[in-house]
Parts: sequence; structure tokens; C-alpha cells
Amino acid sequence: MQALVYTFIALAALGVGGTAYFGLTFTPAEAILAAIVFASVCVILLERSLRQRAENRLEKAIEDLSRLLATDAQAGAVLGQRINALADLNAGHRLEGVEADISVLGTVIRQVAEAVADIEERAAKPDTPGGPIADTATPAPVVLRDPLPTIPLDALRQALDENRLIYHIQAIVTLPQRRPQGYDLVPRLMLENGELADRADFMPRKGGEDIVRHIESIGLVEAITICRRARTSGQPVSVYIPLSRATLGDPASAEQLVAMLEANRAIAASLTFLVPEHEWNALNTVEHAIADALVKKGAGFSIAGVKSLRIDIAELAGQGVRSLRIDAARFVEEPEAFTDFHASDIANYISRFGVGLLATGVTNENQILELLDDGVRLVQGPHIAQPGPVRSDLSVDPPRPSPTLRRPDFQPPLR
Repeated sequence: MQALVYTFIALAALGVGGTAYFGLTFTPAEAILAAIVFASVCVILLERSLRQRAENRLEKAIEDLSRLLATDAQAGAVLGQRINALADLNAGHRLEGVEADISVLGTVIRQVAEAVADIEERAAKPDTPGGPIADTATPAPVVLRDPLPTIPLDALRQALDENRLIYHIQAIVTLPQRRPQGYDLVPRLMLENGELADRADFMPRKGGEDIVRHIESIGLVEAITICRRARTSGQPVSVYIPLSRATLGDPASAEQLVAMLEANRAIAASLTFLVPEHEWNALNTVEHAIADALVKKGAGFSIAGVKSLRIDIAELAGQGVRSLRIDAARFVEEPEAFTDFHASDIANYISRFGVGLLATGVTNENQILELLDDGVRLVQGPHIAQPGPVRSDLSVDPPRPSPTLRRPDFQPPLR
């Protein structure tokens, strides 16, 4: 292309020289000089144009290279971040979780295989004398209801008016160190003869919702006082407060409950409401909304008397449930009644959702050893600690002397 341009310049210069010689009567030397000057000017202009074009092309190439380098730098930064994330990744923890999942899966597969083998054995046996329509299923277990309280409502109202309701505490400890993790508030009623009546002896079963609300409101005040004074003394504690639908279902009581938590947000995380499983399952939409409001204030829930762990643990964790309480003796003797998992896997499985498994009613050391083998770390019961009075500097009222009150063998820090 450049050769063609130079040829065109040469022809144009020759034409200019011929025009100058023949048309302008230049001498041959002047005509040749004019042609050379014209050709030189054209060549200079052409070279300048080509140089500018090359410079523009070079600048564009440099800009493209800069963009590529910037992209490479960003990719390098992202790669560096990923490498740092991989370097900080705790692979051991994830491997433990995978191993636990594999163990649980193996246990389930083994149980399925045993169930299938059992079904095949039953199918291979001849029909029973009763025929194929005979009902050979195990009869439904008899549900044992709690006995009715021995103290009538009128006597209970009088005792409340005379301020004879007191709250003791019972420790919940972590294994194997047996360090206190929290304390249950245990309501007791001081009788006229100085003896103490337990909750089962006076708490109403049918009716008396106003009395239940009054007792639970006193317990909330007691728990808030204990938590605030313990926090001030530098020994924060967790307190479990009995709660029922009688309070959650009453608009005035529920509003007062939320207001008290709002006024004590500093210690709300130390408060956990203890709700029986049958009442938790019976909560309606309004009561669930109140429970969600309590969770938003910082409190949590503990479900008592759990009969089966075949439930949605993730859903309960989302509703603010912090622990599930099971009977220690039943879990040790009949773990299959609670779950299809192996007994040693269920506690670890539940803990992945931030929910603790708490065994109550521990009566001997053998149960503690069995629970330790199964991974249960929270326990409570008469073998651990009996309910006892709160320290005088933490309770609402000074302790009342009672000749029939025996100090527990286990002395937690609050006592």
C-alpha cells in the first residue's frame, strides 16, 4: 500500500515538473527542483500521517494492556482472598461434622436393615390362630396424669395473700466437671405449721388461672432480681422461670411480661422460660406471637417433659428454644423411645442447631455415667442437687426460717 502511495507521489511530482517546464517556462533545473520539492513535501506529510497513526495504535494497545493488567490484578486479589479463606478454614471441625453425619447415617441404615429383616421374619411365620384380621398390635400405653393438688384453691389464695409463697432454686450442672450452668426456680408454699409444700401439692390443674399467673409473675420478679444482683456482684447466672399458657394467653399478663423484659434487656439473655411440652404444642397464633416477642427481647425457652425427639429441631431453634428436657431414667433404659438415632448421636445432632439436651431426674451415679457415654452434658436431679433457698443477698425477701427445710448436699454458688 505504501509503495502505491509513493508511486503516486512520484507521478504527481513528475507532473508538477512537466507543468513547470512546459506551462510556466521554467528552466529544466528549476522544473526538476520544483518536482523534488513537491515530492519531498508529500513524503514528509505522508510520513507524519503514518507516524501519528502508529502512535495512536500504540496508545490504544497500551490502554488495552493496562485494562488486561487491571483485570489480572483483580483476579489475583480475589485468588488471594480465596487462598486466605482456605488457609483460615477449620477443616478439622468440618471433618468432625462429616464424620458425625456418616456415623448417624450408618446407624440409620443399620436400623433400617434390622427393621426390614424383622418384617421378613414376621412375614415368613404362619398366621396366628386368630386369623389375619386379629389385632396383634401392642395396646396403647396408659397415660398417667399428674395427681390433683392436695391444697384447695381457697387455702392457696389465702397463702398468697399472706405472702407465704417462696422460690427455691435447683442447680443444672454440666458434665463431667459438674459446674452449675443455670438454676431452676422452684415454687414452694410455706404452710401454717412451718412445713413446705412442693409445686405438685398446690399448683392448680383445673381452673385457677389467675393464681397461676400471680405465681408466675412473682417468679419472674424473683428471677430478674437474682440475675441483676448476681450480675452486679460479677457472677452472672442463668435462671429458668416456669411459664404456662395461663400467662401467655392473658393479654394483660403477656403485655406486662414483655414490658418487664424490655425494662431489663441487660439481663434478658440470662432468663429462660420453662414451658411443658404439652403446653408448648398447644400454643395458638397469639401465644406464639407473644413467645416470639419474648425471644426478640433476648429471652429463650426450655421445653420440659419431652416425650420424643422425633421433632423438627431447626424449627424449635428458630422459635428461641435453647434446651429440651428429657427424663434421665427413661432415656438410659429406653433410648429408642425418644429417637431412631443411636443414643450416642442424638445429643451431638441436636447441639448442631444450638439446642441443648438436658436430662432431668438423675437419681444415681450410674445414670450419670450412661449419660456421659451418650454425650449428654446437661443434667439435673436429686442426685446432683436438691432445691434449696437462694442466698440472702440475691433474693427478693430475706430467707424465712423453716424447721423442716433441709439444706441440699450440693451447694451451688448461689447458695
